[in-house]
Amino acid sequence: MEFSPSLNNLKQIKTTIKDGPSSRDHIDEPLSPMARLFHEPGSNVYIITMMGCKTKINPDVVKQNLVHSLLRHPRFSSLQVVDKETGSIIWVPTNVNIDNHVIVPELDPNITNPDKFVEDYMSNLSRTPIENTKPLWDLHLLDIKTTGDNGTGVFRFHHSLGDGLSLMTLFLACTRQSADTNALPTLPVSKETGYIKVTSLWSVLQVFWNSLFAVVMFVFTLLFLKDTETPLKGSCGVENRPRRFVHRSVNLADIKAVKNAMNVTLNDVVLGVTQAGLSHYLNRRYSETRDGNKASNGDKSDVIPENIRLRATFFFNLRATTRIDTLVEKMKSGKMGRWGNQIGYVLLPFAIGLKSNPLDYVKEAKAVIDQKKTSLEPLYTYFVVYLVLKLFGIKAVGKLNHKVFFNTTLWFTNVPGPQEQVTFYGHDCTYLAPSCYGQPNALMIHIVSYIDKLTFVLSVDEETIPDPQRLCDDLEESLRLIKNSALATQESAKNK
Repeated sequence: MEFSPSLNNLKQIKTTIKDGPSSRDHIDEPLSPMARLFHEPGSNVYIITMMGCKTKINPDVVKQNLVHSLLRHPRFSSLQVVDKETGSIIWVPTNVNIDNHVIVPELDPNITNPDKFVEDYMSNLSRTPIENTKPLWDLHLLDIKTTGDNGTGVFRFHHSLGDGLSLMTLFLACTRQSADTNALPTLPVSKETGYIKVTSLWSVLQVFWNSLFAVVMFVFTLLFLKDTETPLKGSCGVENRPRRFVHRSVNLADIKAVKNAMNVTLNDVVLGVTQAGLSHYLNRRYSETRDGNKASNGDKSDVIPENIRLRATFFFNLRATTRIDTLVEKMKSGKMGRWGNQIGYVLLPFAIGLKSNPLDYVKEAKAVIDQKKTSLEPLYTYFVVYLVLKLFGIKAVGKLNHKVFFNTTLWFTNVPGPQEQVTFYGHDCTYLAPSCYGQPNALMIHIVSYIDKLTFVLSVDEETIPDPQRLCDDLEESLRLIKNSALATQESAKNK
């Protein structure tokens, strides 16, 4: 079942051009190559974000404020139209009817399982595209009380509108700190000054060797190198199937405790936890296949096949971090400057298997990440898209990316969230859970931080992964085991 429109489905449509010089500056502006890529079959991806609120969400307040904030962004008040003469897609500013974008469904107040209802609602959204007769975004406001929340908002954006970091920054520009409604939220700032640090001839050689190895693996993956067929690996056509979205929050303090005890980075810990969680999940699934029934949670025997190749397409944002206050000023003027998708990716291998020492997961993850940090792989994958585009056109780029993505097992990405509780037009947010659908993988793991929590957001194909909550359990349990082991090792070292 095809649920995402391809480039060929975009039709010539009549539009009403907005008045004003700032709008006319964007008339007939073509989509960037990366934005066009997200209309190709197999790469037709939507970003979907769930937002929990402490109070019921007032639709009239939200609509009124969106008109004066989000709609000032040209991309959110423009249609994507196929030019008859050139065949390219162009941005055409239009008058936006906010009622066509903010959807408030009538819900039964006596729903038996409201949390499951919200999951089902999001899954149903992944079955259908946004009509191209309007700008490609919408917001669904669910007047339903779930566990811990009195209102839920579901944002949906076509990925051609921007990458994860730019859209997160744009969303936060529409919020304020709950404790000070005049103050914008702040994002955590990395202390690292650059992506690659070259300090000696040896470091230059490391960058050269790691980059060369990454290029070879990329070419092999494009041509023939596939991940092992595991219970996590999606089948052909998985991008056209609906998704199930689940999330699980853990204490950020636990992540930081492991980080400090092992002298590693937060990313090292998160990827180590992910590697451990995937290993435990796969061990259970293989146990069930072997035994023909449900394996008990206490079954610790390692039945994972040896030499599993399991890789993640790990996305990197290549732009300088957008300042929220700068974005607010740009939105007021309606001139956004450079905007869009500026992302590269690396092929990140996971070492799958049960470890007697939980800290080994983090150590192995750190070794792999350190190698990726001393390579030009994200820049290479970004620029190869432009090279293939110039030489062979957008169709070839779409097929290239689809082949590489499909030959890996999952997508992995992370976006920093605000450090303070934020209010969305007067509605205090309890959590943010962004994810995607339309990718040619059965699993995507997205990591987002918010205040003192870190949330694992899973987007899964239920035909492949019918029990995503169990995978969330494995991730949560893996963090507990790693934290306890790290603190015990630290305490033992102090006592010596």
